[in-house]
Amino acid sequence: MSGKSVVSLLALSAATVLGAAGEGGLEAVRALKIENGVIQRAETVADSAFIDRDGREHRELPPRTVVRLLLRPAEGSNINVEIWLPAAERWNGRFLGLGNGGAAGSINPAVFIGPLRSGYAAATTDMGTAPNADSGIGNKEVWKDFGYRATHLMTVAAKRVVRAYYGREPEFSYFSGGSTGGQQALQEVQRYPEDYDGILAQVPAHCRTPLHAYFLWNYRIFRECPFTEAQEANVIAAGNEYMASRELPQTAGKLVSDPRCTPQDIEAVVALALKKDPTLTAKHAEALRRLFDGPVHAVTGERIFDGLPFGSTFGIARGNLYLFHWVFGKERDLMTIDFGKDIDTYTAELGPYLNADNPDLRAFERRGGKLIMVSGSADSCVPYHASLDYYERVAELFGSPERVREFCRFYIVPGMSHGPGPGVNRLPDLLKLVVEWRELGTAPEGLAGRRYEGDRPVFEIPVYPYPEKAVYDAQRREFRKISGPRGGVGRVAERFLPPAEE
Repeated sequence: MSGKSVVSLLALSAATVLGAAGEGGLEAVRALKIENGVIQRAETVADSAFIDRDGREHRELPPRTVVRLLLRPAEGSNINVEIWLPAAERWNGRFLGLGNGGAAGSINPAVFIGPLRSGYAAATTDMGTAPNADSGIGNKEVWKDFGYRATHLMTVAAKRVVRAYYGREPEFSYFSGGSTGGQQALQEVQRYPEDYDGILAQVPAHCRTPLHAYFLWNYRIFRECPFTEAQEANVIAAGNEYMASRELPQTAGKLVSDPRCTPQDIEAVVALALKKDPTLTAKHAEALRRLFDGPVHAVTGERIFDGLPFGSTFGIARGNLYLFHWVFGKERDLMTIDFGKDIDTYTAELGPYLNADNPDLRAFERRGGKLIMVSGSADSCVPYHASLDYYERVAELFGSPERVREFCRFYIVPGMSHGPGPGVNRLPDLLKLVVEWRELGTAPEGLAGRRYEGDRPVFEIPVYPYPEKAVYDAQRREFRKISGPRGGVGRVAERFLPPAEE
C-alpha cells in the first residue's frame, strides 16, 4: 500500500469518531459524537471484584471507567468495541490495543484485568463477527472488518475516548495480540503504521487464507484416515527421537526445537513411527507424508502452506473451517472442496482482506516502531514456518536480517504449542520488552525458555532471536549464541498471497 493510500485511509477512518471539546472525565466521553456509530455505555465502576465470563472471580481491581461503542462504517458492518480506562492518577500515559482470538465475535472483559492493574488505557473489539462466525457468510463487509478494519477503527475511536477522558493524547500506543490477535497486530504494522509505537504479535495467524487451507487439508486427511491417541503419541515420539541428534542435551528426545526438515527427514520419521507402532498401516504412512508435507495446489503443485511440524499434536491442526463457509456457504460439503479451482476462488475472495503478509514495513520502521514476533516450534494450530518465511521476506526487502533486527525480532520458542502452556512456558513479560525497546532503546536479546512438569521447573534454555540459536558447551557447562541456518521452510506461492485491498 502506498504512503498516499495509507494517509488517505487514516484520514477517512479518523473521521468516524468526532470528539467534542471538554475538560476531561466521564462527561467528556459521553459528549463525544460518533459518526456511523454510537456510545452504548460509559460509566465508572468502583467494584474491586470482577467475575469473568468463565465464572472466575478477580479481586482487588482498581476503579475504572468502561466505555462500549458500536461502529457501523458500512451497511453490513457491526463492530463492537470496549475500552477500560483507569482513574487519571493511575494512568501510565499509554494506550494498549488488545487482540482477539479464533473467529472473534465477542469481547472477553477478562483481557483488561492485567492492563488495568498496570495502568494502561486499553481497548479491544469483537472484530465485527458477532454473534458468531456465520456472520461472515457472503458478507464482504464482515471480511473487511475481521481482516483489518475493525482493529484500526477501534484504535482510532479508543484514542479519541482516551483524549476526551484524560484531556491529552497517550504518550505511547502499543498493541498486543496472539493467534488471530497476531493477524491483527501485523495488519496494523503493514496497513496503519502510524497507529502504534510498538507491537507484540504472538503465534500470529497472519498468513490467514493459506493457514485455513492447511486446516482443511488436515481435516480431510484425518477424516479419511483417523489416528488413535496412542498412534498420535507414537508419531510425536518418533519425531522427537529422530530429531534428537540436532537438539541441545537438555531437549534431546523431549521436544523438537527446530522442526525444519527435508523430504528425507519426513520419510525417516514415518518409518520410525511405523517401527514404534505396529498398528500404523500403509494408509497411515501415506497420511503422515501428506500431513508433514502440507497442502499444495492440485493442478500446479504450488505450495499453499507448509506441513505439520514434527513433535506437534494433531488436534489443533484441523477445524477452524468457517472461512470456507464464508465463500461457499454453510451447505457446502467441505469434503468436496478441491485444492485447485475452489482454492483459487477462496483465495481471490478472502486473501486481499484477511492476509497480513506485505513485507514492506518501512513506514513503521521510519517512525521508530518496534515489533516482536513469537512462534512456538510445537504449534500445529499456527505453525512457525509461515512467520519464519515472512521474516525472511522482510529481510529480503531490507537487505539483511541484521537490518530488520533493528526494529523487528522473531523468536521461535522450543516446545511451545499455541501459546505458553505445558512444556516450555512462562515466557517473560513480552509486552514489557516491547515498551522498553521503544521507549528506552533497550533491544531484547535472549529469552528464558523454561520447561516445566506441573509446577516443577525441569530446565531453562536461552531463546535467541532468529536466526540466532543456542548451543551448549559441555566443558564450560554454559550456553553460547551462534548464527543458525536461515530459511528451510516451504515458501507459500505468491498466487496464494494476493495484494492487500481496502
